[in-house]
Amino acid sequence: MSIAGDVLPVGDAAVLAVVGDTIDEGTAARAWALHAAALHAFGSAALDVVPAYASVLVRFDPCVAQLAIAMATMRGALEQASASQPAVARHVDIGVCFSPEYALDLEDVAAALALTAAQVIEEFCRPTYRVAFLGFSAGFPYLLGLSDKLHLPRLPTPRVKVPAGSVAFAAGQCGIYPRNSPGGWRIVGKTAATMFDPVQLEPALLRPGDSIVFHPVDSLDHATAVIR
Repeated sequence: MSIAGDVLPVGDAAVLAVVGDTIDEGTAARAWALHAAALHAFGSAALDVVPAYASVLVRFDPCVAQLAIAMATMRGALEQASASQPAVARHVDIGVCFSPEYALDLEDVAAALALTAAQVIEEFCRPTYRVAFLGFSAGFPYLLGLSDKLHLPRLPTPRVKVPAGSVAFAAGQCGIYPRNSPGGWRIVGKTAATMFDPVQLEPALLRPGDSIVFHPVDSLDHATAVIR
């Protein structure tokens, strides 16, 4: 079955297909399927094909392709895509150090949720997460699957500098900061895994659709990532 969605122009050099309006794995699966179909449909005509929670953006060179043709190509990709086809995905095991020097918000999170720090860590590491998409900064993964027991809003005042490798969550979402940057999510640990390396053929460690499991480690030296 094809995927329903709206196709919209974004200036004269991009088209956007919207396949839902919620943050959940079903909507993300439609975006993953459309992403794969759009890559195939546009081929070398696309400069970039970017999935998000509920949409896919295709950038193209307006000197090479016309907007009307790009709109038609995206509609064809919607017809070809099927959310019943699973995304090509990998399993990634990521070690996280929850020591106080890295878990900057862990105690506050525990107090706000009436849990112990150990209970927060256990609940955080229990689910299998899925990478919805990469955004905010290069290599930053937006992860689906956070336990309902850990839902808290963002910090009232964002930090000016969040350390690279910080593992954090807020507002039902989870992510890993690939570099030092501002941020308002609640930091509960840190990984030593390199989330983005521009010199690599595939710079981002994670891909949309990957499944992620976090496990606690006793030191940052052991907080690495293993792709299976």
